[in-house]
Amino acid sequence: MGDRLTIALDAMGGDDAPGIVIDGANLALTRFPQVDFLLFGPEEQLEPLVRRAPKLQGRARIVHTDVVVSGDAKPSLALRNGRQSSMRLAINAVHDGQAAGVVSAGNTGALMAMAKLVLRTLPGIDRPAICSFFPTLRGESVMLDLGANIECDADNLFQFAVMGEVFSRTVLGLARPTVGLLNVGAEDQKGHEALRIAGQRLRDAGLPIAFHGFIEGNDIATGTVDVIVTDGFTGNVALKTAEGTVKLFTQSLRAAFLSSPLASVGYFFARPALRKLRRRLDPRRYNGAVFLGLNGIAVKSHGGADALGFANAIGVAVDMALHGFLDTVREEFEHLQPTLGLHPPAAVAP
Repeated sequence: MGDRLTIALDAMGGDDAPGIVIDGANLALTRFPQVDFLLFGPEEQLEPLVRRAPKLQGRARIVHTDVVVSGDAKPSLALRNGRQSSMRLAINAVHDGQAAGVVSAGNTGALMAMAKLVLRTLPGIDRPAICSFFPTLRGESVMLDLGANIECDADNLFQFAVMGEVFSRTVLGLARPTVGLLNVGAEDQKGHEALRIAGQRLRDAGLPIAFHGFIEGNDIATGTVDVIVTDGFTGNVALKTAEGTVKLFTQSLRAAFLSSPLASVGYFFARPALRKLRRRLDPRRYNGAVFLGLNGIAVKSHGGADALGFANAIGVAVDMALHGFLDTVREEFEHLQPTLGLHPPAAVAP
């Protein structure tokens, strides 16, 4: 089984919590039998669910709290009123060394605000970014930000590029990943001022980064670059558009195959290939976005994820912990400090 590992779960975060959280944790133990869970939420709701999850017996401990951060809560209010919430207590468990990482499908803004306050950021990082994998024709790329920072200046985009490049090297194992800034055109003069300044800085900084330049929306799926950098507003729209396009494509394809008896015969023979395609494009497979830039592992699951999707988000946190991701990224940024002129962040009490 290897070394035991504990993951903290915000059991009340997400559209269908706590049911999908418990089912997802139970499912995750199939792949990671060495993991234990800390479940934060109302004991009277969680205990019956855990009792019905066979793999969780003896592997999950409930930490009771009646306070829950609502999906529409403003981050500032969540910070003030949610100190005893399931989300905040789960994050505290990482800070206190009780858990190797935290996973939540709850309010993204509140989760980011709490995680940044409690775990703090890496040296030189003003704002953590939501980073996740994106399927492309070439395999997988890394994309950030996916919704944590709606408005970003040139400094934020520059930092995201550095973080994304380090993440791609350490997690995907790419020796020299290419980095691109998502824009409305590939020409240097295109886009708003923050994009142009960030692009110029990446060209002139003398960093060991393979900066491709500006890319457009159609470059995302083709895999033109390994790391796609953008602000959270654009990144979230791109992500949701891609998810909707996949759903449109698969449902339209199925309808076409069922449109006539002859097409149905073709569907019968094409089913193995279609199942492979569905698995390749299944958004649940890519569920689990990392809050990149924090001094701790924090993974955000899609709020509408089912048990399989939430289990995959848990898997992201476990993989990062098992492979020493945080230590590797911290070391990489220490090496970059002389070049970037980074400085340690101010201490913030949790």
